[in-house]
Amino acid sequence: MGISVTKDLTIVLPYAGSEAGGDTVEGIRSQMPEAQILLLCPDSVLPLPGCRRIVVMNPSSSESLRSISTHVRTPYLALVTTAEQVSIDPDGLHRLLATAEESGAGLVYADYYSIAANVSSEHPVIDYLEGSLRDDFDFGPVVLLNSRFFSEALEEMGTSEHFAYAGWYAARLALSRKTTFIRIAEFLTKRRKSETVGERQFDYVNPANRDVQIEMEAAVTSHLKRIGAYLSPSFRNVERDDTHYPVVATIVIPVKDRAQTIGDALSSAAQQAASFPFNIIVVDNHSTDGTSERIEAAVRGDSRIIHLIPSREDLGIGGCWNEAINDSRCGKFAIQLDSDDLYAGPDALSRMVAKLVSGPFAMVVGAYRMSDFTLNEIPPGVISHAEWTPDNGRNNVLRVNGFGAPRGFTTRILRQHPMPNVSYGEDYAVGLAISREYQIGRIFDPIYLCRRWAGNSDANLDVVRANAHDRYKDSLRTSELQARRTLNAS
Repeated sequence: MGISVTKDLTIVLPYAGSEAGGDTVEGIRSQMPEAQILLLCPDSVLPLPGCRRIVVMNPSSSESLRSISTHVRTPYLALVTTAEQVSIDPDGLHRLLATAEESGAGLVYADYYSIAANVSSEHPVIDYLEGSLRDDFDFGPVVLLNSRFFSEALEEMGTSEHFAYAGWYAARLALSRKTTFIRIAEFLTKRRKSETVGERQFDYVNPANRDVQIEMEAAVTSHLKRIGAYLSPSFRNVERDDTHYPVVATIVIPVKDRAQTIGDALSSAAQQAASFPFNIIVVDNHSTDGTSERIEAAVRGDSRIIHLIPSREDLGIGGCWNEAINDSRCGKFAIQLDSDDLYAGPDALSRMVAKLVSGPFAMVVGAYRMSDFTLNEIPPGVISHAEWTPDNGRNNVLRVNGFGAPRGFTTRILRQHPMPNVSYGEDYAVGLAISREYQIGRIFDPIYLCRRWAGNSDANLDVVRANAHDRYKDSLRTSELQARRTLNAS
């Protein structure tokens, strides 16, 4: 006897009275008149005909999820994860349901179609890894859950993990400890977007979401403790370094084909006011657009600027960094400046070095301000990564997608942890490795300007490239989890 979408499945979705939610229900009803539908509604919203209602304040709260588990009486539930309009056809639901039944997986999700301005495009998602700890991991608009596993995960969380905002995040982490997640590489649902893509990638650092951040940190910290990958606030000392360095600090600028911006970056670096000697190593990755000529002109005007062209032609940004820090002219500290960006003032270098020395820290990260090409501030403004705390930052950073900028390193330690030869995530990889043992210092004032313009390497990424970036960082976190478990066991 086979499974039935109408008998073995409850469809659960948030509904606050919006037209999009009503259209989702109408679409389901038109194709599956007998479907069991459970609406998550605020008290002021009446249920739609033929649907059951649960009154909730926030669909993502742990209280709401426990209510769902109590009210769902079918072996499976399909959780709609967005308030936007979603189209779910019976064949797609049956495919999700059959996969869960046949595999025994606790969570099944699939690729989907994204509809914007009445144009439909394919939106693949990525496979879930143990290191897929980002709280904004994209499962698509519909997640199929095994009701028993879901209930057991909520029971394991217990009443101690009570979240107003991070309930779903904590629940899916608990689920991942109990069962497997399966992605179906087929486009089974449709999501009609109701907002433009823009600053959404920075939503998680919006100061208005600070309460959300605190809860998400608590959820991931609990998860790390349960899987043996939590690191207590005990740090390895930065050993005394008697190596002779030609200067105290080196500003490292990797560059390839940035003729429009390299002059500004070099000028910003050269204008740093410091009481110690410093130089600037520009790693020119075989530029062909006039960048090299601009660097040479700057070298003629300032002997502190070193124009380094690698012998290899297969380097990414990480490989260029390795060239700079292993050069005999590199200073005791290496401070980042991207070729698109600028320091916010002449004291940025001094402040980074002072912070490195004060810890002493193996790595220091500052705060930055988002700006357009002409330095006008743009949303979301200042990114300070206030979610970082001295004791728990190195655990919480497994939840987010980066450390921030600018980044500064103790050169000797960075030489021991070379960056991977990639052009995305190289800084995140080395930050994870260093934070595993050493304390990382933070400067929360904006000392850096991150300029957004059409030439940015991460500007207007399509979904395939964005997925590749996310998959890579998930793989880094997966390896890091095992490294931390091994460290804890030693």
